[in-house]
Amino acid sequence: MDFDDLPVRKDTPLTAVEREDLSTISKEELEARIARLKAEISRTETEMAKKDASRAAADAFFKR
Repeated sequence: MDFDDLPVRKDTPLTAVEREDLSTISKEELEARIARLKAEISRTETEMAKKDASRAAADAFFKR
């Protein structure tokens, strides 16, 4: 079984972020939040690219 096949937990750290009340946060804090979220998206996309490359290498090796 691959980790991608495991069921996703309903309450994840991202769920907590999605539920936060943004109305109490200043504009500057929201801008900083967006910058951090964009950095996390970039980090996640980099990890996904690594996994794709690893899968492609395995597929090529085993000629899937």
